[in-house]
Amino acid sequence: MALFLTEREVVGLLPMDECIEVLDEAFSHAGAGQVEVKPRSRIRMPNGFFHFMSASDEGHGVFGYKAYPSFAGPAGSKFLVMLYDFESGELLALIEAGRLGQIRTGAASGLATRYMARQDASTVAVFGSGFQARTQLEAVCAARDIKQARVYSRREERREEFARRMSEQLNLNVEAVASPSDCVAGADVIVTITSARDPVFAGSELAPGAHVNAAGGNHWQRREVDEDTVTRSSVIVVDNLDQARVECGDLLWLEARGSFRWDMAHELQDVVAGRVDGRPSPDSVTLFESMGVALEDIAAAQLVYRKAREQGIGQELPF
Repeated sequence: MALFLTEREVVGLLPMDECIEVLDEAFSHAGAGQVEVKPRSRIRMPNGFFHFMSASDEGHGVFGYKAYPSFAGPAGSKFLVMLYDFESGELLALIEAGRLGQIRTGAASGLATRYMARQDASTVAVFGSGFQARTQLEAVCAARDIKQARVYSRREERREEFARRMSEQLNLNVEAVASPSDCVAGADVIVTITSARDPVFAGSELAPGAHVNAAGGNHWQRREVDEDTVTRSSVIVVDNLDQARVECGDLLWLEARGSFRWDMAHELQDVVAGRVDGRPSPDSVTLFESMGVALEDIAAAQLVYRKAREQGIGQELPF
């Protein structure tokens, strides 16, 4: 029988360090040709959208999909992952995936940081103070020995609350700052996780050797990083080129201007597999554009499922 797992159960089964490791495995499988990913599709509905994305991962022995609506009003979004056995097609699990998505989105940035940031990176700048920003900072701290972090968002009370919460959670000095320039100055790793339609910092202010995780712009109308950030980047990496060509506003806008071509971008699987050097030199500026792909959901879901079976967690479903 299939297993049903709730949001609360998922959180207990998916610590950040383990999620980063399982995504490393999944992108290694992708680099070995064991993965197929179908980019997110969106159906326009009267009051919102229905989103669907799927993947198979032979290396982990699973396939599946994530589906969710995004509607205005009290319905909001309800994320669900359906996980299947790769060989038999048996339904393994139905998993509530709101928190799973939050954790794996952070973990993807953590994975990119592992391969693309300087080994001695110690300072982080975070743009955005919502719930997704929490796991972004947590993941970067899991990938590097971070000593200090700064956060900027438009609402002072939100960034102050984020700084207090994350300082306590991570036992780290997290400072809320009053301007984008104050946030980005001298930072080794920069994270953007916003819904901005215009760039949130000036790429000219990036320090040599900075690594940028742009994780919020998964829609063609959104932009978090500017032209300077892209043109200064020695390496530009996306989690999936097919999905980025549809969703990555940061790069689509510059393609239209002629300052970016898709042959300038690489996939994360090629960095993980060692075919592309994610950090060519200590002073290189590097950029990871995270759209969020179904492979990440399926990899995280199979880890949650296997741990739940081992620990006797979850509710058996009669099918």
